[in-house]
Amino acid sequence: MAGGIREGSLDAPTRHPIDWKSPDFYDEGKLFAELERVFDICHGCRRCVSLCNAFPTLFDLVDESETMEIDGVARDDYWKVVDHCYLCDLCYMTKCPYVPPHEWNVDFPHLMLRAKAVKYRKGDVKLRDRVLTSTDLVGTLAGIPVVSEVVNAANRSKPVRKLMDKVAGIHPDAILPEFHSRTARKAFRGYRSEGIEAKQTEETTGRVAIFATCYGDHNEPQLVEDLIAVLEHNGIEVRLVERERCCGMPKLELGNLDAVEAAKNENAAVLARHIEEGWDIMAPVPSCVLMFKQELPLMFPDDEEVQRIAKRIFDPFEYLMLRRKAGLLNEEFRNPLGTIAYHAACHLRVQNMGYKTRDLLQLVPETRLELVERCSGHDGTYAVKSEFHPVSMKICRPVLNKVRQINPDHYASDCPMAGHQIENGLQDGSEPQHPLTLLRRAYGI
Repeated sequence: MAGGIREGSLDAPTRHPIDWKSPDFYDEGKLFAELERVFDICHGCRRCVSLCNAFPTLFDLVDESETMEIDGVARDDYWKVVDHCYLCDLCYMTKCPYVPPHEWNVDFPHLMLRAKAVKYRKGDVKLRDRVLTSTDLVGTLAGIPVVSEVVNAANRSKPVRKLMDKVAGIHPDAILPEFHSRTARKAFRGYRSEGIEAKQTEETTGRVAIFATCYGDHNEPQLVEDLIAVLEHNGIEVRLVERERCCGMPKLELGNLDAVEAAKNENAAVLARHIEEGWDIMAPVPSCVLMFKQELPLMFPDDEEVQRIAKRIFDPFEYLMLRRKAGLLNEEFRNPLGTIAYHAACHLRVQNMGYKTRDLLQLVPETRLELVERCSGHDGTYAVKSEFHPVSMKICRPVLNKVRQINPDHYASDCPMAGHQIENGLQDGSEPQHPLTLLRRAYGI
């Protein structure tokens, strides 16, 4: 491996568009050549060894090979590395010194995405994974009254969970999301704020159309209710996007890029129309915001609607802090929150906006936030799969140790699934509190 960190490599990382419709993208020979090139660079660096299990898997393969170099690793074993990558993007955004504009042009997450897409196109994917990533369908079916009760009861039953482990490959110790028949979209169908005169700033319109997300709609509708209450308390006009599909992140992680495009086609037209009518877009789950901010613009660089949405979609706390900069944040807090162990979700960290959730909650009197900057290891589906759950909990161990050390009044993550992963590891009867829930409590609304 020749070369080194060139002068200027400390420039901000740049991202190249994903040429996923090119035949070369799916050429397995060219894929393996690029995997070997990048894996060799990673082997020589090893800075990312603590981020996830993809890198330890790669380095173990190299160290246990006859040559102790990448040329000694069987190419079929490359897939073991790919399977452990859940596209958190932390290696690209926080660790790797060889990302563009460096001449070595290393984009590990998008190379893993390419490999997943090749694997998916070959048909090398389990039925379980197809089902787990079909969040719209699963949420709709599991949210039917009576059905939701049966599904939730089954997910809590130890005998049923053991059967699910054997038959479907879903680990019996993983926390599965609860399903609600009274979804957020049912509760707030046609909802629009009344009596609020939106105040526009240089960066925000003061009018927000909420993209509820699959998780916020079917699994934790309270998130959407809390978000609406907090926004209106801050003089922001609110409505729900009247129609939405899954953002596409689960299908992206599966490598089913055609399904990502199908979801994009439905969502982009609706969201772009809201933006044209003067609404900003907001989603309560970081992965969904990241999908519209980063992944879709890189997959569809020539789609004007997608590019427009990327500039007008916001994380809730990012938006509120922009309002504070304009003097429009309500800072009349009634209730202190004590000590909070705040887990910064990976898909929020890589949006490069800073720790807006921490900054806002620290404004609450008699409230102290302790930051936890390690991956929880959940990734939506990774932590529930039988073959990966133990590894996911191992990844989460530093987070758990830090939370126990802090001994907080509350622990919270902007990613609700990461919050439940921490709950699963603590095993002390406690439950996570989402930052939106905590902010609403601080306001006393």
